Amino acid sequence: MHPSGSLPLAALIFWVTAHLCSVHSNPAVPMNCTDTSRLCASFLAFKPDPNQTLSVLQSMFDVSPSDITVENPAALDYVFIRKNCSCLSTTKKYATNTTYTLRSAGGLVSEIVGGAYDGLAMVPNSTRWARVGAVVSLRLYCGCSSGLWNYLMSYVLRDGDSVQSLASRFGVSMDSIETVNGISNPDNVTVGDLYFIPLDSVPGEPYPLENATSPALAPAPASSIEGLPERPRDHKTHVPYGWIIGGVGVGLLVIILGIVAFISVRSSACSANRSKDGDGKISHKFHILRNPSFLCGSGRYICCKQGNWKQTNGESSNNQINVPTALGADVFDVEKPVVFSYEDILFSTDGFSDSSLLGHGTYGSVYYGVLHDQEVAIKRMTATKTKEFLVEMKVLCKVHHANLVELLGYAAMNDELLIIYEYAQKGSLRSHLHDPQSKGNPSLSWITRVQIALDAARGLEYIHEHTKNHYVHRDIKTSNILLDGAFRAKISDFGLAKLVGKSGEEEATVTKVVGTYGYLAPEYLSNGLATTKSDVYAFGVVLFEIISGREAVIRSEATAMKSAERRSLASIMLAALRNVPDSLSMSSIQDYIDPNLMELYPHDCFFKMAMLGKQCVDEDPVLRPDMKQVVITLSQILLSSVEWEATLAGNSQVFSGLVQGR
Repeated sequence: MHPSGSLPLAALIFWVTAHLCSVHSNPAVPMNCTDTSRLCASFLAFKPDPNQTLSVLQSMFDVSPSDITVENPAALDYVFIRKNCSCLSTTKKYATNTTYTLRSAGGLVSEIVGGAYDGLAMVPNSTRWARVGAVVSLRLYCGCSSGLWNYLMSYVLRDGDSVQSLASRFGVSMDSIETVNGISNPDNVTVGDLYFIPLDSVPGEPYPLENATSPALAPAPASSIEGLPERPRDHKTHVPYGWIIGGVGVGLLVIILGIVAFISVRSSACSANRSKDGDGKISHKFHILRNPSFLCGSGRYICCKQGNWKQTNGESSNNQINVPTALGADVFDVEKPVVFSYEDILFSTDGFSDSSLLGHGTYGSVYYGVLHDQEVAIKRMTATKTKEFLVEMKVLCKVHHANLVELLGYAAMNDELLIIYEYAQKGSLRSHLHDPQSKGNPSLSWITRVQIALDAARGLEYIHEHTKNHYVHRDIKTSNILLDGAFRAKISDFGLAKLVGKSGEEEATVTKVVGTYGYLAPEYLSNGLATTKSDVYAFGVVLFEIISGREAVIRSEATAMKSAERRSLASIMLAALRNVPDSLSMSSIQDYIDPNLMELYPHDCFFKMAMLGKQCVDEDPVLRPDMKQVVITLSQILLSSVEWEATLAGNSQVFSGLVQGR
């Protein structure tokens, strides 16, 4: 502290100058726009740090792996993020939204966020100090092409970049870059400023998923390895062909002998795993793969896979794990899940104690456990549910998405089937919507609800449209939408999922009616026709639950003159929305707005969410939107909601970047 109690004049001048320079260091301004209904695909060029893996990039930009391409797969130098870009209704500027989880403290939120996105983010005007684990809602710079090009890519100029180098690098003309950015002098560009690169095609190459856990480094040439001098090339050097041929022959012989030995050992192991039960009948033990990797599709084989699933006498030895014949090599195609020992699962769940019980699903109970130092959820099913078990295993081994719960493995023992999933720390959406206080949960903010709806919609869109084989879930409901530690949603419980066709085929199948009352589409109830539009109907009910906080089925109170009856939330909300022309006339649905929102929501966004729910539960499935349209609408609602929330940044109880329930 200075003796006078204040900073010296020179220090004060230095601080002010530095502050002004830092404010001016990123003068980038989003592109102007007029059509607020417009939505386009855009790209953002981002240079990740070496420790920023694929999962980190997904979280930072709120995208799926298919939305990330890479400029140089060998070095992972620049990545290109595909994002939907919208025109903000109030500022008439293009932007896209995301959220960022603060992983460090000791600085201002604006400083940490600005540094993380390196000039791509509209840094929130906040003087709040960072708190580890807080989630900040923010906007990213993007742009929509006027029609001359297919895409615009946001790019922050770095040292060594020029209009000429960017034109050569991305295969575009200098004139096009100058036209988009209004550059009159190509030599007058500033490092640290944001510019837009016009593109006719998707930039980069697919992200190398096999290296997704850690950034790949380009292999160094042998001559550059420290301690090894470069070996001179002499094309006249005599090549000892005899030695080469002899070496190849010896190598082949060793390989053949190794294969024979491997087959012999494997056969012996399978024989050793066969034991007689109490009646002298041979049963098969299961080969346990004690591998800490949780990757489904690790390529490991299953030993003794021809065993019987159920013993003739209906009993199981306490020391064996029986394998259903259906779990043959063709069930999972190439991808096979990791198999865990029953003993490990018993230990991790404290013998399936009540204290480990998370809840009850459609076909079994779910328990909490820790396997190989990872928190997991374990679904415990009886052997009578083999069909549902196999369906869920087959589907989850083929579909992988940030908004679908990930399969980690399975086990089988004593006529029990056990499926191991990733653990969702915040539980189900249902527990946070319906009387959350009694369950010890905070009420969800408006922004969080919209983000959860968008996450779930993306998961559904993925299985409906982007998988090789398209699926209908058939049991979408709030209890099957799980929330991770950052309140991001993942769809779970694929035991009723149904294959409905491949791309371009008629995506409908007649099945037995299954699911949960209150979420079943009218055409599915009447004729068993399962389509992606029946999932859309159920999702519409979920939207109504999100905005109303009410159950999918509501019981009226019984009176002396009338017994209690059940009404679907969909029918109640449709009746309430029938006479609501716009967001200014919502008095008829005032009684159906979740009181836990405490009036902290933008009325126009609430109205759009309600109308989207209404479209999703339309009696005519043809008039319902598909999930791609739902995702686009929810993206726009979220972007507008973030914009609304930014106006409330001064209210510490509202700013969702740091509020409880995020």
